[in-house]
Amino acid sequence: MKRKCPKVKSLLLRLLLFRQTRPVFTEEEKTEFTRLYDRIIQDGGIAPYDSSYPKFRFLQYLSVTKPLLFHGSNYQGIEEFEPRRQTLFDGTYTDAVFSSADGIWPLFYAVLDRSGLTGNIRNGCIVSRRGERFYFFSLSVESEDRYPWTEGMIYVLPRDSFRQASEGKLYFDEWVSEKPVKPLFRLKVSPEDFVFLSRTTWHRSTEPLFKTYLLYKWRSKFGKRK
Repeated sequence: MKRKCPKVKSLLLRLLLFRQTRPVFTEEEKTEFTRLYDRIIQDGGIAPYDSSYPKFRFLQYLSVTKPLLFHGSNYQGIEEFEPRRQTLFDGTYTDAVFSSADGIWPLFYAVLDRSGLTGNIRNGCIVSRRGERFYFFSLSVESEDRYPWTEGMIYVLPRDSFRQASEGKLYFDEWVSEKPVKPLFRLKVSPEDFVFLSRTTWHRSTEPLFKTYLLYKWRSKFGKRK
């Protein structure tokens, strides 16, 4: 039975959350993204993005070809990240800098305007050993009367001081560093760059977490907020 559990969990995630397989890139994308990276890494600072390809594809390409991680924030002038008290996906406290190897999940944090939001935020990127990624994004319905999106920044970080916060056949794509980290460069993003913008749903803050998972795809498809 234990050997079947990961397969059962993976099947359940496919039913409840949005799934993406390991990204595959065309030769044109590889050439374009290599050109962009070579230019950006020399200049540093805010990266000028002049490609017609979506920014999340560029981030995905960097994730699988370079030892880099990503941190999304509304703050656009961070010169160095300092470890601070935060919670991991399982609620455990840690003093660290957080990042992710995923090219989509950090975009949520970059463009979500949390100032003025009430209730809680439920989201994540769960990864399988086969390279599948399962996403969910939901906001408390108590904040539905305000527009929750804004422009933000993706900070591209060196991976050397980070470690994965969890391991296993299914795990959240969280990386932590107990040391200060300086970004290599940053990429300005807008809500339109977040590919799950229209698939972000609403839940009541008192709703059990399992119910949010259970109803996530249904709410996303039919625009149900409660």
